[in-house]
Amino acid sequence: MIEFVNVTKQYSGDTTALRDVTLTVAKGELVYLAGPSGAGKSTLLKLIAAMERPTSGQVTVNGTDIGRLKSAGVPFLRRNLGLIFQQQRLLTDRSVLANVMMPMLVTGLPRSQAEDRARAALDKVGLLSRAVASPLALSGGEQQRVSIARAIVNRPQIILADEPTANLDRASANKVFDALRAFNKAGVTCLISTHDELVLDSASRVIHLKQGALLAEAA
Repeated sequence: MIEFVNVTKQYSGDTTALRDVTLTVAKGELVYLAGPSGAGKSTLLKLIAAMERPTSGQVTVNGTDIGRLKSAGVPFLRRNLGLIFQQQRLLTDRSVLANVMMPMLVTGLPRSQAEDRARAALDKVGLLSRAVASPLALSGGEQQRVSIARAIVNRPQIILADEPTANLDRASANKVFDALRAFNKAGVTCLISTHDELVLDSASRVIHLKQGALLAEAA
């Protein structure tokens, strides 16, 4: 489903974020990305989402060559992706339910169907009871779970999560990881970058990066 072949990503100022990375992720896998800050984890996820393009090498997602993907094709690629970042980027001027409905309304789904699917997504992350609340009334962990609901509401084939539990307490972090694992068990391919040693110690596959290079892999 995802393949990197000799991928290097350089930014201006001769900063190399990824160095000759080769890896594959099969459909339905749960893969954790580990490494210190600046290791290249975020860049790797951004390449999959076509938020960045490789300087050299090839990134293929669902048969699409990211390096050759035209701008018009990016929205179609991302319809199959659920993106979760440290900063939840929830809109505070509307309810939790409205935040989760937004991706579907943008694609033209009727409001009644969007609401039904948004409620189902909130139920899956245990927050249906907070549907009418403002995001500002939620804890940090709850806000992140709303972000997960919003990311999966369009039923993506792939979830990309960049440090989804940063700055959360242990209990909140566990709920976030439990939600992501549940979607993976339902068949969604998941790539999650994290510093959480407790999670990494029990993971079945961990890709380690250091200074942009693939350092080691535990499987």
